[in-house]
Amino acid sequence: MVIDIFVVLIPGLILGIIFGFILQRGRFCMNSAFRDIILLKEYKLAKSVALAILVSMLGFAIMSFGGIITLNPKQFAWGANIVGGLIFGFGMVLAAGCASGTTYRVGEGMMGSLVALLGYAGGAYFTKFGALNSIAKFLQDNTKITNPDGSALTVFGDLTPIFMLIIGIAGIALVAYFWIWRELRAKKRENKPMFDLSDFGQKAFKKGWHWAVTAIAIGILACFAYISSAAAGRNYPLGITGGWVGWNKYWNTGVDTTLGWETWLVIGIVIGAFISAIIAKEFKLRTPKDAKTILIQFIGGSAMGFGAVTAMGCNIGNILSGFPLLSLGSLLSGAFIILGCWLLAYLLFMWRKD
Repeated sequence: MVIDIFVVLIPGLILGIIFGFILQRGRFCMNSAFRDIILLKEYKLAKSVALAILVSMLGFAIMSFGGIITLNPKQFAWGANIVGGLIFGFGMVLAAGCASGTTYRVGEGMMGSLVALLGYAGGAYFTKFGALNSIAKFLQDNTKITNPDGSALTVFGDLTPIFMLIIGIAGIALVAYFWIWRELRAKKRENKPMFDLSDFGQKAFKKGWHWAVTAIAIGILACFAYISSAAAGRNYPLGITGGWVGWNKYWNTGVDTTLGWETWLVIGIVIGAFISAIIAKEFKLRTPKDAKTILIQFIGGSAMGFGAVTAMGCNIGNILSGFPLLSLGSLLSGAFIILGCWLLAYLLFMWRKD
């Protein structure tokens, strides 16, 4: 029990609190990131997602070469990846938030997100253990393709760690040029300080973070999460779905004597977002104006839960954690999450206007 407390509970909870704080300060939500590309031609959150992936990729590669972690990409099951990813993408548009966005917004007091989270947790639980499991299992088992030794397919096979290192370094170098070099040179021409650390407390705790700061913070946190998760026996970076499935399993069956690392992580996210919102004076209980919106968010959350379990990961498990590992399954799931988001966002918000 003492080992569980120090290896599972405390690290998972602390990392979750930090993660929730970062998510809330950075307004980090992949539904907004992908949807805003086609609706608003806005790319800040999308750039934040991309940079977070690159930072994580570089960190995972370095830790892998150092023997600190063992890379553990998700399995490739094309049917499950496509169907699950697409339905998850539809769901996060209806829920008005991805898995992480929905979770941290509960800490801000958004009741619509709480309803969506209840649907998400329920949909994931019933897909993992209930009546919907046969659908997910059929897709996973009958479309699964592995290496001859049973290991998961990655883009570059045995050379994946090397390419993770190369892509991570090259990608971050490009970001450094297009953001740091160009943006800071512009500040220099305007006679502004290149790094303005004045009023640091206000910027860190009460103002929204720059997209790059958010991305770097999440990427670094993902590396610590991988180490902590491995120590707890999970051996995978950040994730959301398994945490809420574990929460439901604990309260519905009482089988587990303790909550797992990922469950403490998601509990921590809510707490961290709450702390951040309180400090910034952004916490407020907000309820959707009509029952229709609440119902739609619940349906969207349920769809996300089904899609996440079927695709063997949500947007965090497949995109933020799976893309850096160059997992073919995660890349396919992530592509269809984005496609599903774009397709439904277009139908709901742009099609009639066109």
